[in-house]
Amino acid sequence: MIIESSAPTRVDLAGGTIDIPPLFLFHEGAATVNFAVSLLAHCRIETRNDNLIVLESIDRGERFETPLANIASLRDEPRLELLSKLVYFFKPNVGFKMITESKAPAGAGLAGSSTLNIACIGALNRLVGDRFSPDRFIPIAAAVECQVIKVPTGYQDYYSAQYGGVSCIHFGPEGMRREELSVDTTTLQSRMVVIYTGEPRNSGTNNWEITKRHIDGDRELFGIFEGIRDTSLNLREALIAGDWKSVGNHLRAAHPERKRLSPNITTPQMDKLIDVAYANGAIAAKVCGAGGGGCIAFFCEDGRRGDVEAALAVQEGVEVLDWRLSTDGLTVREISAGAV
Repeated sequence: MIIESSAPTRVDLAGGTIDIPPLFLFHEGAATVNFAVSLLAHCRIETRNDNLIVLESIDRGERFETPLANIASLRDEPRLELLSKLVYFFKPNVGFKMITESKAPAGAGLAGSSTLNIACIGALNRLVGDRFSPDRFIPIAAAVECQVIKVPTGYQDYYSAQYGGVSCIHFGPEGMRREELSVDTTTLQSRMVVIYTGEPRNSGTNNWEITKRHIDGDRELFGIFEGIRDTSLNLREALIAGDWKSVGNHLRAAHPERKRLSPNITTPQMDKLIDVAYANGAIAAKVCGAGGGGCIAFFCEDGRRGDVEAALAVQEGVEVLDWRLSTDGLTVREISAGAV
């Protein structure tokens, strides 16, 4: 049996960090807004007849194998830890080789690990006979990723990976709900630039420090999160209405507010790149993920995307990413050996 799966990464436009439990429980109406992009995470599983489990990550250049009889050892395996813990969770009863690859740069802030998580869950679930219904994928992904990074993890990334498109994810005591936004995706794509700064970051560490401050009762931080919630809801309305002027205004106003969360949201290099983009037609900058490196998305004046990309492409260490808005989420398919 051969199983192939893929899932899209995302650009988070508004509401980051408020999606970490229990923070959203303290902010009524908490929501995030994001859109999926075509920098996919891939997983390929091929069953074997020798009762071996072989795990390989192409982008990390790492591979190891273990006998199927030793599958319990994967619970605490430090190599390819996310893959190992997922295999331990599903406990297949057949040998197989699993190869993964993420097209997003490492530490980009585009939810690469969460997206790979969803892609692997889709493939492994098919391997064990569709043991879980798709509505269980996101809770499983969050639980396993928390075991890996050892701090609470946000939820918005799994929704973009599983469903694709442009989303508003709503959070509250009743649970989480994804709303697919009806948006002029052609205009959105034509006005967004996404770059990788060349500086990877650790989102788990950044977000955990902020989470602890919030739980410890930091009143200033509470007010900042109220603003994060409001930006998400206002941006949702502007996107649905096709009010691109308001979209730019909300995104531009949100950037300095997010910097109040932590002095490490941006680096000196990132601040320089934002200034360059503003001087060449960008209206707003959105640091992707927890910041401190990784990617920056820019919302540009109408017709100025090319100017912004050209100005940033010549900056040291910068990679202007080639992407499309992805309307598809997780895909899983079985193929015959003869089709390989």
